[in-house]
Amino acid sequence: MIENALLAFGLVLIVEGLVYALAPSIVEQLLVALSTLSQDGRRLLGLAALTIGVVMVWSAKMLGA
Repeated sequence: MIENALLAFGLVLIVEGLVYALAPSIVEQLLVALSTLSQDGRRLLGLAALTIGVVMVWSAKMLGA
């Protein structure tokens, strides 16, 4: 169980690091766009991302990962 958690956390850090390393200006534009959203809009966006992530992890587990 801890191995899966470490793997997942490591993959998140890799993706986040790549975004900041390869496209820092896009990150700045994204932050500006997010600042224009209401708090409820940001919350809804976060819940949507959470739901998609759970579905992806569940699908990977069902496929044998």
